Amino acid sequence: MPGSAVVLYGLKNCDTCRKAKRELESAGSKVKFVDIRDEADLPAKLPAWLKAAPDKLVNKSSATWRKLTNAEKAKAGTHGEKALLAEHPTLIKRPVIEAGSDVHVGWGKDVQSALLG
Repeated sequence: MPGSAVVLYGLKNCDTCRKAKRELESAGSKVKFVDIRDEADLPAKLPAWLKAAPDKLVNKSSATWRKLTNAEKAKAGTHGEKALLAEHPTLIKRPVIEAGSDVHVGWGKDVQSALLG
């Protein structure tokens, strides 16, 4: 998909998000960055993201996850992810990248291969 337009949802201070943006731009993609806390329309985006990556979207290794109560964590396994992620956007595994109708979560080798070729 090099050369295509993508939307990257992340945090401005996230090293992985900055790396993904830089590598996508180097590959010729036009990247629109959207801050997941301040600019993203999470109520509109979360259903599609959860459908595309149901097991990847909640970042259970984040500091935010560790601070949650057990009751809040239980929501992540009972289809309450949408409300939990809307309330705590920093729980979203980053970056979330929309490339056309495809949604990619994280910046692992699988995502890099799909987006960089």
